[in-house]
Amino acid sequence: MVRIRLKRTGSLNAACFRIVVMDQRSSRDGRAIEELGYYNPRTKEEKINLERLAYWKSVGASSSDVVDGIADRAVKGVSRKDTVRKPALSKKAKAKLEAEAKAKAEAEAAAKAEAEAAAAAAAEAPAEEAPAEA
Repeated sequence: MVRIRLKRTGSLNAACFRIVVMDQRSSRDGRAIEELGYYNPRTKEEKINLERLAYWKSVGASSSDVVDGIADRAVKGVSRKDTVRKPALSKKAKAKLEAEAKAKAEAEAAAKAEAEAAAAAAAEAPAEEAPAEA
C-alpha cells in the first residue's frame, strides 16, 4: 500500500522533513516514489503540492496525521509561523495566581460586608432618632 508520510533529512539536532509518497513497507528514509513538499520544524516553514496530494489520495494512498495537518493548513492558507502559543504556566505560578485571586475575593467580600453593616447601622440610627424628635 502506498502512504504519504514524512522522510527525515538534515543533520543531528537540526531535523528537516520531506513530504514523500512511498511504499508503506519501506524504511522511513528509504527510496521515495515522489516528493510532494517539505516541512522545516525549526523555521516552521511548510510547502506542499496540493494537486499531487489530491492525485495520490484519489489513487488510494493514505496519509499520516502530520501530513494531513500540513495539508489542512495549506488549504486554509495558515502558516505555522503565524500561530503563537501562549506560554504554559508552571505549577508554582498557577498556585500564586490562585492565591492572589482568593485573597482578592476575600478582601472584596470583607469590604462588601463592612459596607452592608455600615448601611444597616445608618438605617437604624435615623429610625431611633425620629421618635425622639416628635
